[in-house]
Amino acid sequence: MQTVQFLLAYLPRSTMNLHLLRTATAIAFCVLLGSTVRGESPAANTLDETISQYPLSGVVRSAIGVTRGDTPIPCLLSAESLDANSKKFHILLIGGLDGDLASVRLALQSMASFQKDPTLSRRFTVSCVPCARPDDLGREGIDALSFPPSGNAYNQPDNDVAHYLWRWIGMHAPDLVIDLRGDEGDEWVYPNQPAKLLETIRPHGLKISDRMAKPDSLVSALSRHKPAGTGSIPALQTGSRQAIDLITASLDRPSVSLPHSHAQNEIKRRLARSPLEIAQELSMVYGHQLDSVQYIPALAVIGRMRVGELTDDPQPLRDAIKLGEPYRSERKESLPARSSGSTLSGHLVFSQLARRTGDKRWTRLAKKAADDGFDADGQPKVSMPFHNEMSDAVFMGCAILAEVGALTADAKYFDQCLRHLQFMQTLCLRDDGLYRHSPLNEAAWGRGNGFPALGMALSLSAIPEDTQAHRVFLDSYRDHLQALKQHQDPTGAWHQVIDREESYREFTSTCMITFAIVRGLRRGWLDPQEWAPVVEKSWSAIKSRIGSGGQLVDVCTGTGKQKTVRDYYDRTAILGRDDRGGAMALLVATEIAFWEKN
Repeated sequence: MQTVQFLLAYLPRSTMNLHLLRTATAIAFCVLLGSTVRGESPAANTLDETISQYPLSGVVRSAIGVTRGDTPIPCLLSAESLDANSKKFHILLIGGLDGDLASVRLALQSMASFQKDPTLSRRFTVSCVPCARPDDLGREGIDALSFPPSGNAYNQPDNDVAHYLWRWIGMHAPDLVIDLRGDEGDEWVYPNQPAKLLETIRPHGLKISDRMAKPDSLVSALSRHKPAGTGSIPALQTGSRQAIDLITASLDRPSVSLPHSHAQNEIKRRLARSPLEIAQELSMVYGHQLDSVQYIPALAVIGRMRVGELTDDPQPLRDAIKLGEPYRSERKESLPARSSGSTLSGHLVFSQLARRTGDKRWTRLAKKAADDGFDADGQPKVSMPFHNEMSDAVFMGCAILAEVGALTADAKYFDQCLRHLQFMQTLCLRDDGLYRHSPLNEAAWGRGNGFPALGMALSLSAIPEDTQAHRVFLDSYRDHLQALKQHQDPTGAWHQVIDREESYREFTSTCMITFAIVRGLRRGWLDPQEWAPVVEKSWSAIKSRIGSGGQLVDVCTGTGKQKTVRDYYDRTAILGRDDRGGAMALLVATEIAFWEKN
């Protein structure tokens, strides 16, 4: 650690030395803490070899999660399953829940068999999770997973695979799930209360097991519960090698309607909402308190004010003024002695109130936070305080400086904004254009990249275009988004660890990155032909993860510096209401609504 402190203290900080400092810092920490490069997994190699034996075409390979052995859990997706407008009946095959390689081969064989029959593609499409438990392949007597899984996702060593599978199925929302087993023979196992669709299949030549599925089995749970809060899904279990042929033969008859699952219908409902409709739904839940000046409630209040602008409703602004009044009148301290980066960025609510009301008392409040970047003599500090070496500080420190610079027309705030950006880049910007969350580890945490994207977009919005600061920010912003674009998931989301597709698809980072892109499209910083399709995908991913009443899917909990990639994998993914997720969703929904309105 002394080596790094020496580098930060004594290497010059001019622009021409930034690359040298960044490189030296990264090298020093790699020497001290070791590499985080992913190693080869025997289980992953076995699975890759098995998948390669089957002639599958036109599929998108991704991952649904990661095992305790750091083995990615792969999925093979049909293109139609990623198309929100597809009317085809979607079947999902799952192998390997029994740890039997035969069930993995059966899943792959069934998918390949389906692809060989072009007549079935009229009404059906098939995706596959070939092996849900790759680390358990070949093990005798493995315990069955229990569904719905208990505890937090995705940090329960005994059942985190169940969490990955459960939530991923809910968001993927197939119309029928088939759990393939290596030892079932031609038996078919149904839930005790099969959906109407399954009753349609049963009479047509299928050998029905005398036993029903266990209540905590995947097929029973899918039929009785709402995975990821979306809706129930018909499911059955079998070891039949003719599974796809028999099911599609039963369903592909003129007299049989193919109803979409409740999960699929719920996803379609979510996707059909306009940005303004979603923003209005969210504003009913989020943005109604400012008990302390922190970025989460502040951004939510700002989001509600933006909803008011879009709908010509003055009430959200009145509410925001009322919430801010204790700080404006100095009955409450906005910047207490024990503050943080979140406190600094929380003062953005005051800069936005100043813009909307013209009241300079709000400007003075915002200025209190920005002035923390200067010493008692008014000289700029090396950086904004409270950065804790974390990439979050690109947002926490830069945006309030830029806003105050615009409100006061004082260039020193823009200069300090640039100084702070470059300081954080020496610590956290990787050579590939992504941000490590902190020098403790090379992991490109999702929100640890969402914060720089959001922070640079907000700063650029306030910094005058004819300044050096704007030019540097714009180059950094574009470079960062280009790096992020390479890692957008096929579903449109970004991951909890940006460049690890096996980490979960994280809600807030997807919101923040999408906001940054849309702001660039609105302001002319980005080429619409290149970036509008990126937003189309990411906005679909966001919409699908916003349920009724402010319910959200997979919001990473508050996260400080972590020491390993595994630590980031294991951060709790919140399912339900969450103030942080709601604030970010409000920002991006209103940004897209403004974009469409303009």
